[in-house]
Amino acid sequence: MSRKIKATVLAALCGTVIGAGATGCNGDALENWDPIASAEQQIEADLIYGTKKIEVAGRSVNVSCSGAAADGAPVIVLMHGGGDDLTKMAALQKTLSGKNRVCSYDRLGAGASDKPQGPQDFASTGKILTGVLDQVAGDRPVVLAGHSLGGLIAARYAPDHQDRVKGLVLMDATPSTMAGDVAKVIPASAKGPAAEVRAQNLAIFKGQNPEQLVMADGKVRSAGKIPVEVIKHGQPYLAAIPTYGKRLEKAWSAGQRKWLAISSRSRLSTAAKSGHYIYTDQPDAAVKAVQHVTTQVAG
Repeated sequence: MSRKIKATVLAALCGTVIGAGATGCNGDALENWDPIASAEQQIEADLIYGTKKIEVAGRSVNVSCSGAAADGAPVIVLMHGGGDDLTKMAALQKTLSGKNRVCSYDRLGAGASDKPQGPQDFASTGKILTGVLDQVAGDRPVVLAGHSLGGLIAARYAPDHQDRVKGLVLMDATPSTMAGDVAKVIPASAKGPAAEVRAQNLAIFKGQNPEQLVMADGKVRSAGKIPVEVIKHGQPYLAAIPTYGKRLEKAWSAGQRKWLAISSRSRLSTAAKSGHYIYTDQPDAAVKAVQHVTTQVAG
């Protein structure tokens, strides 16, 4: 197996308002002053723009935000895949920020954020996500758009945060039972490249990854009736794995269909021209899906 193919496979499986308002005002200004509107303006001014480090649970987290949210519109939060960082999604963020407020962040152990202090699970990485949302979105609703591992984390997070997460876009998200799927499809007796893929991916799922995230398999839980777009790759790159590739492709596709159970308003589509990195291989498909969910949430 070529180094490029193997790397792709591993990436897959793997702010005083009153004082400020009153100063220098005449009688009409004071009479017409709206404390609620002024508070909202201050909150908007306090939101993050550009790339900066924020503190979440005592750790430094690198975030990037651009664009402005229209009244009633959600904040889109992009979540990168395993082994990547927010710079990988910069082009997608730039495109989406033309009409939306869009943020991204490096999870602990990724990009310019601090390393985790020890092993993480979905609960601990979810606490970091909550802290990030508090600072980049405030009280606004959120649409999580995750790729690969980022999609898996988003899908695990949404059911427990239905008060905040109002939409999901899962771009070739790591299936909820992928560790078990890999172990089942590629037997322990496998040899050569397939054996290497099996061993490396099972190790990754057990926490041997930069984020030290232990990715335990689990059932897909409901996040209510939120709009969800599930996009799977159309170019069968997993088929390049000798002997077991076609079965892995089938397991991956089945895993994408399982994500539909997360909401009664889920929809599955295929990015026919794309490998695992849908938002770079076929960016129009990613943009269309995110905008579709965002419009439904805003409406």
